[in-house]
Amino acid sequence: MVKLFIAAVVFISANAFAEKCMISVTREACPGQEKESYAKCDGNAVCKPKEVEAKTEKECAKKATKECENARVEVTKTKTITATFGEKATPVEGGKNFCAADRSDFNGCKK
Repeated sequence: MVKLFIAAVVFISANAFAEKCMISVTREACPGQEKESYAKCDGNAVCKPKEVEAKTEKECAKKATKECENARVEVTKTKTITATFGEKATPVEGGKNFCAADRSDFNGCKK
């Protein structure tokens, strides 16, 4: 019983320090692929911000960078990913775009 109590306290205290990390995604579709590219954002180039938990701004930045992955290179040309962290919605790393323009999974549109 004591072990269960300790485990519960550790779990609660570990999660009590998590903050909101709001990740914003904007897609640029390949020409003629707008409908398919924007389908993940309810038909819009700009998605509703995605809320994830992060304990630090650095962890939030890491999660934002992961959102850059683009499996549909012939559909989505590029993405712009930004994030805010915490109760005050502070822009992570000054509001920078976490996706490098020279990623190998960007700019794969058929010409």
